[in-house]
Amino acid sequence: MDDTTAPSPFLPGTSIQYAWDSTSLGLIKTCPRLYQYTMIDGWGHAAESIHLRFGQEYHSALQAYEIARADGVEHEAAIHFAIQQLLEATCGWVVDTTAKPGKYKNRESLIGLVLDYLDYYGKDDPATTFIRPDGAPAVELSFRFELDFGPRTGWLDISGLNLDTPAGMSAANEPAQPYLLCGHLDRVVSFNDALLVMDHKTTTSTLSESFFRQWSPSNQMTLYTLAGKVILNAPVRGVIISGAQLLLEQPNRFVRGFTYRTPDQLDEWLVDLSITLRTAEAYAAAGYWPQNDTACDKFGGCRFREVCSKSPTVRDKFLATDFVKLPEADRWNPLKSR
Repeated sequence: MDDTTAPSPFLPGTSIQYAWDSTSLGLIKTCPRLYQYTMIDGWGHAAESIHLRFGQEYHSALQAYEIARADGVEHEAAIHFAIQQLLEATCGWVVDTTAKPGKYKNRESLIGLVLDYLDYYGKDDPATTFIRPDGAPAVELSFRFELDFGPRTGWLDISGLNLDTPAGMSAANEPAQPYLLCGHLDRVVSFNDALLVMDHKTTTSTLSESFFRQWSPSNQMTLYTLAGKVILNAPVRGVIISGAQLLLEQPNRFVRGFTYRTPDQLDEWLVDLSITLRTAEAYAAAGYWPQNDTACDKFGGCRFREVCSKSPTVRDKFLATDFVKLPEADRWNPLKSR
């Protein structure tokens, strides 16, 4: 469960984010205005996201199984343990099953998906959980590590005007707080003599070659590969995408794909990241987050597209009509634990 007392990922008194995860990085890379509305202003929907809840519970149930197996619990008993945990976690979770997405993603289909997966992969999974030097299984790994730079001072904003030193930074142009990369790895496995992060994805689409092609290049999978190498101090080569296709009739379909990252690719991603974060600093200093109007139709269409299509003078009214300002505890925060 999320830690609602987690500290803010922003430097005090500023809109400069210092703790980043794949979700917040994905927002700023997709569209600065989307990032502003979501991360800074906190606009969202009061109703729980079915997709987010379904994915989180699916991941948690599979993690419960893997942890039990790593502790020496037999396959059938580990399944019973995982399902019991799932039943307790989803007690009282009700969705509208008369239309998509509830038609595919609901409590009953979630339980069926977990059982189908564990029947398909559980007992004889060729990808075996990596055991760390201290004997702990590499399952349910939250990570948080520092970069070798942080938000800087003494630079010019995009208007060319000198800025005052933001709160949270030293006056000597040295960051008092380095940037942090945060997140969560489901599992690190050994497969064909290689170490790989295992990440689960659910979809109602066909698990075709194009489904797996979307993960290379991928901000999320590159970060996961880098995090695996850093926190395990081990040669993690990439990510196994364990795809689960939800079908209205059981059993569901499962296919795995692979995406690899070379050391040069990881280095390049970090260089690109430094530019992205410096640009975000400039936006924060200017107090202006521009639209990327080439991204409005991506991923099924941005949820703020209708708002951004209106004149700037009336957008606040449309935001207040279609969205709610979430309390701080309910906003996306990379520093929340899982």
